[in-house]
Amino acid sequence: MNKTWMCLICGWIYDEAAGAPDEGIAPGTPWDQVPMNWTCPECGARKEDFEMVQL
Repeated sequence: MNKTWMCLICGWIYDEAAGAPDEGIAPGTPWDQVPMNWTCPECGARKEDFEMVQL
């Protein structure tokens, strides 16, 4: 099952299956392998401002 993480600031969704190719995160990249200094592409929030959500 795909895990998804939502930015608590703007609501942008990171889907592990889709990744974030425009930000250099390959599809299939688990959240714990996303770099700690990565930021939300929509609002610039830090990784700690995301929460796992069930879609």
